[in-house]
Amino acid sequence: MSALQNCVNFLCRNSLRLQLPASQYVSQRWQSSADTSAHTLAVRQKIIDKKEKALQGGGDKRIQTQHKKGKLTARERINLLSDPGSFCEYDMFMEHDCYNFNMQNQKYPGDSVVTGRIKIYGRTCFVFSQDFTVFGGSLSYAHARKICKVMDQAMLVGAPLIGLNDSGGARIQEGVASLAGYADIFQRNVMASGVIPQISMIMGPCAGGAVYSPALTDFTFMVKDTSYMFITGPDVVKAVTNEDVTQEELGGAKTHNSVSGVAQGAFENDVEAMLQLREFLNYLPMSNRDQAPIRRSDDPPDRLVPAIDSVVPLESTAAYDMKEIIYGIVDERDFFETSATYAKNILTGFARMNGRTVGIIANQPKVAAGCLDINASVKAARFVRFCDSFNVPILTFVDVPGFLPGTSQEYGGIIRHGAKLLYAYAEATVPKITVITRKAYGGAYIVMASKHFRGDVNYCWPTAEVAVMGAKGAVQIIFRGKDAEQQEENYIEQFANPFPTAAKGYVDDIIEPNTTRKRICADLEVLSRKKLENPWKKHGNIPL
Repeated sequence: MSALQNCVNFLCRNSLRLQLPASQYVSQRWQSSADTSAHTLAVRQKIIDKKEKALQGGGDKRIQTQHKKGKLTARERINLLSDPGSFCEYDMFMEHDCYNFNMQNQKYPGDSVVTGRIKIYGRTCFVFSQDFTVFGGSLSYAHARKICKVMDQAMLVGAPLIGLNDSGGARIQEGVASLAGYADIFQRNVMASGVIPQISMIMGPCAGGAVYSPALTDFTFMVKDTSYMFITGPDVVKAVTNEDVTQEELGGAKTHNSVSGVAQGAFENDVEAMLQLREFLNYLPMSNRDQAPIRRSDDPPDRLVPAIDSVVPLESTAAYDMKEIIYGIVDERDFFETSATYAKNILTGFARMNGRTVGIIANQPKVAAGCLDINASVKAARFVRFCDSFNVPILTFVDVPGFLPGTSQEYGGIIRHGAKLLYAYAEATVPKITVITRKAYGGAYIVMASKHFRGDVNYCWPTAEVAVMGAKGAVQIIFRGKDAEQQEENYIEQFANPFPTAAKGYVDDIIEPNTTRKRICADLEVLSRKKLENPWKKHGNIPL
């Protein structure tokens, strides 16, 4: 905490507008002249005063309280997230219009949220940052209208929307008007889904109805120790179920990143969160009308990767780390993993190949042998659908022995959840490249971006095994124990290799591992001109 506090103090002293008079941010200093009326001067001075008050949020005391918790203020977060000098604020003068409980005597310019547009690495994004120093960041109808305005603007021009959430929830004094404000935001979240990237960063409390907006966005990130999300808090849980649970246990960053899967990443503090969010946005297109971003890369696209020739063990049941393969082939070993601590038997994340953003999905043999289960299927399906929505090519690495067996999986609906991943791959029209590194058994072979789901380029490594099931199980069914050992060897010779699949045209080539990067970079260049459309429909009925 001390390191973060030092960082906060440094930012406050050196780079943040909060400590500077508002007059420095007025486009020009108004000077009196002979033809300027006293009334005009008074109005102009009032504007300066209002801006200065808005910049101070809930005041120095509340700002210091925020800092003592290891948290930045709403404006400090925006300034750290955006390119220097790029923040253009909207609705700084907006105030709530509530008269219940003498609220008319408690007004702050801008109310409890800061909104506007920024640039991140030169690209326009829209942002709202809830201000916990004003009414605990609670949502009034004015607060909601400010958020809705930037959401509408983001949709209108085709730019990502970023929400920095730090709010005590609905403003109770406003009653149903506050609930109406949430509903207006949710409606826009749904309309923007698949049109512009929507990113939520939870940087404090997010409870009750407030959690549904982050849940509707594409990615949700959290800050460790200072953020939490839940529908009902610990007190209600205690009253209803008699369970004793802390806020952190119920809805902290660890819970939602490792157990529930609600969040896709967690950061150590506000500063790291903002810096990492800048990097994350750099992988994404501005909207669904744009192609995946291409950045200049000094990593040669035809680079061979001899280090990955020996990653897959000779023993077919031995574990290995699929990340070694991913890091080996992507540009400059740069892989932004999402949901890293949830459903660890499958990997998802973004990388670049010859400067072009790609979405990567990969079985992880280190965890549960890379089996697909309920959580892995849902995690991967949502990621595939995001990539398809925003024209990001999908690169899949396959080493999957099948779906995880067991009553808990069957009772939990593995059939329905596994079908989500199947649906996502089959529906996707973006370039799809698949590499089978070792096992691809049964229905899991089909589901993991097989050629049959309109795969564009499908490769096998020499270590690949594509079959209905493993040799031991297959022999027991076919031969029922007769000469099992000899028959198993025969089965392995016939099926535990890539040739039967290649002979049927279900993979396009059997390649040496070290050439994988070279082949994929060349394929992505060709597939950048791909045109594929699904039949017209209002929408499909995915097995939710």
